[in-house]
Amino acid sequence: MESLHSSVEAYGSGSLREQKWSPGEKSVARKAFDGALERELDSITQEVKRRASGIKAPSELWELEEYLSDCRKEINSKYDYRYSMLLIVFGQLVRQGWLGIDELRGLSEDKVASIQLVADFGKKRE
Repeated sequence: MESLHSSVEAYGSGSLREQKWSPGEKSVARKAFDGALERELDSITQEVKRRASGIKAPSELWELEEYLSDCRKEINSKYDYRYSMLLIVFGQLVRQGWLGIDELRGLSEDKVASIQLVADFGKKRE
């Protein structure tokens, strides 16, 4: 079975982890990353408010705490701002709908193509 990394390498964009980032690309990447994180955290906040407003029994507090704990683990594992990981992170965020490919305008064509490939690769496996 073909791996994601070999798929991207075969596409011709080189190693995912060895991409060079210009100062302009770093600025675009930071803005896109922060925007996606803010949208996902806003979504979690809205869900917490919805759940909290429906709490009727003390035991439901622990269900809310478990939800928040799970969200924190997912956020911490997903949002990795190391440049060596950003193409994969962005691909996952595009696939999950937290980031639009248009928000990556200013990145090189190779980077955007790699991000799109990661996003598409995940769709095929789901």
